[in-house]
Amino acid sequence: MGLSGRFRSALIIGGQGVRARKLRTFLSMISLFLGVLAVVTVQAGAEIANRALLADIELTRGKDGTIQVGLPQHEQTVPIAVDTLRGQSDAVAAVSTQAVIGEPGVTPINEGGVPFEYAGQSVGRGQYYCDGRGACYSVESTEAPAPPGKAIELQIVGLTGDIRPFRPFYAEAGRWLDFSGEPSLSPGLVLNREAAKGFGQYRVPAEMRITGASVNSTPRILGVVHDGQSRPVAYVRADELDNWLPAANGNSGASSHLYLSPSATRLEQTLNGRLAAAGVPMEQSYRDVVNSKERIGGQLALMRLIFLGMAALVLLIGVAGILNVGLATVGERIEEFALRRAVGTPRLLLAGIVLAETLIIGLLTAAAAVGVGVAGLEAAELLFGSREPMLQGVQFPWQAGVAGVIAGLVAGVLGGLLPAIRAARIPIATVMRA
Repeated sequence: MGLSGRFRSALIIGGQGVRARKLRTFLSMISLFLGVLAVVTVQAGAEIANRALLADIELTRGKDGTIQVGLPQHEQTVPIAVDTLRGQSDAVAAVSTQAVIGEPGVTPINEGGVPFEYAGQSVGRGQYYCDGRGACYSVESTEAPAPPGKAIELQIVGLTGDIRPFRPFYAEAGRWLDFSGEPSLSPGLVLNREAAKGFGQYRVPAEMRITGASVNSTPRILGVVHDGQSRPVAYVRADELDNWLPAANGNSGASSHLYLSPSATRLEQTLNGRLAAAGVPMEQSYRDVVNSKERIGGQLALMRLIFLGMAALVLLIGVAGILNVGLATVGERIEEFALRRAVGTPRLLLAGIVLAETLIIGLLTAAAAVGVGVAGLEAAELLFGSREPMLQGVQFPWQAGVAGVIAGLVAGVLGGLLPAIRAARIPIATVMRA
């Protein structure tokens, strides 16, 4: 109880000292503010960068824990995969092939399905083939090139279900695919950002030619999403793709990729058994579990340590400022502290009074720095959120607030320790000078 009483006394007297010397308190806070704000900014930036990197990886590869399976090309691969996974909520099959939308019999604007910034640049003519691991390559054609025309080439991905639980696409316009009801004879397409860019720049006829299909179809554009891909891609229901590409024609170059949740082990075994029974060479397939946090964790930790080291240097400048102000204040209060010693105040309590003042200054500075950080992040979201997806709906990380409070307390202790020791060593005889 005696220690508790001394602590309470030190805190009360320290608070009175802070209030009595407002100008010096303000100067101390200014010298410390930038250091604490640097720590808060680094911590918040590291957390936001971590989330942004994970979000980009989730768009292209899938969320952590997602099981990815690449199936080998075979005439029975796609039909069996689509039939097994149709209607399943814990697994999705993605069947990929090439298509051209626009005038028939012409060379597309972006031949080969390249990004539109490279449109018009020769990429060679031929067909694209993809192996079970998703690696695609082209075989040159000896046929005479078709004349250039109004057509866009893109990748068509047929889905057996909603892929967004595995790859959380950002909706930008329109709506997503509706897997309820019967498939339409007019395929409904959801474009990615690059494909939407192409259709916004070029006006092309609504006629789609799918590689391997015998007749053309009339597609409908349902919406636009951001999927993290740089090449133009369109997503469609797998059964609507089957209407124009019966059984997905195993010789058309279509590739199959599966996304499964960790709980879909039995479903995966069933699919593998059916494929092996149909003669599909399963030794050519591959299986991978997404573990992005572990893969990028070391890089982010190193980057955070580097910037925290820089922030610590700025924080030390603030500590030096508090130290100078604290030593000057103790020098001016020598008679006061000597008088307190003369009336029986313990040395530990004198040190606690000085240390309490610097701790209060550190906490006030930390609160101000965290408040500025929160306001700055909200302002950044308001000003740049429409152009930067990583700022949309972002919240101030609580880890940054904790780091700011800790930095303020540490700075208060370091900046007040030497003045506190000096105050505790003031001899009682000094009161005789007054």
